[in-house]
This record gives sequence, structure tokens and C-alpha cells, in this order.
Amino acid sequence: MQRVRLDRIDHRILADLQEDGRMTNVELARRAGISAPPCLRRVRALETSGFIKGYHADLEAEALGFREMFFALVGLDSQAQDVLASFEDAVADWAEVRECHMIRGGGDFLIKVVARDKPHRDALTMKLTSTPHVARVQTLETIRTSKDKPGVPIAADKKT
Repeated sequence: MQRVRLDRIDHRILADLQEDGRMTNVELARRAGISAPPCLRRVRALETSGFIKGYHADLEAEALGFREMFFALVGLDSQAQDVLASFEDAVADWAEVRECHMIRGGGDFLIKVVARDKPHRDALTMKLTSTPHVARVQTLETIRTSKDKPGVPIAADKKT
């Protein structure tokens, strides 16, 4: 992966694409203050160099039947690399696990899980507690989400 030095225009492109990944190249170029062909070249360079990992649709979970979201703080019975990797492999296959983070302090992993309803949530919790090497699970139910912003803060006037 080639390292690219980002300028103000690259930051603007990244900020705009992060906000709306379906924006046309023409609109993206207009906002960045450049013409369409160099804008497209910059986007391709940002993709190739790894600044842009991909594009996706932000789906409405409740409309798709997932009315429950919770976090689980998971402690394992060992921190050996094979045990940690085994847990990561196990939850990687669960469609309901949307994020899995190895953490420091208070547990080994923090995972974000979606469920259709309370019985589904309870079944997922039981499945999690019976996963090999899981010693303890603390679930944290979400009451409401006041902010859910993907990505990272991008300032168009900064240089990386």
C-alpha cells in the first residue's frame, strides 16, 4: 500500500464521501473545487492507498426487524493468542455480531450485537456464554442511541 500525503482537497473529498458515499464524482469535484477527472484520480488513489476501505449503505435496523441492540463485555479464561483468535473466529461467523473489539481493562472483548427481539437477544447471550473459553459475559442493553456516526472526524484544512 502506497503512502499518500493528504492535502486540503483530499480531506474535503474524504469528508464528503464519508458523509455521502453515493455522491457523484461531478458533485464531489464541485465541492472540492477541482474538475471531475482529477477528482476521480484522487478518489482512486485514496482507495488504493487504503484511506477509503469501501462503500456501504447505512441500513435502518428496526425497519429490517432488528429492534434490540446490546453490547457484551466478554472475559475469557485465558489470554493466550490461540484462545483470543479462537474467540474472534467464533463470533466472526455470527451475523448478529456487528463489531468485535479486543480491549484492555475490564474484559478481553467488547462486542456489539443486534437482535430481533428479547427472546433472540437472550438466545444470543446464552450462545455467547457457552462459547469455548468464555468465562464471563456482562451485557449492556441499549435504551436509546443519541449519536451513531461512522468513520472519523475529517478537517479539510488539516494535513496528514
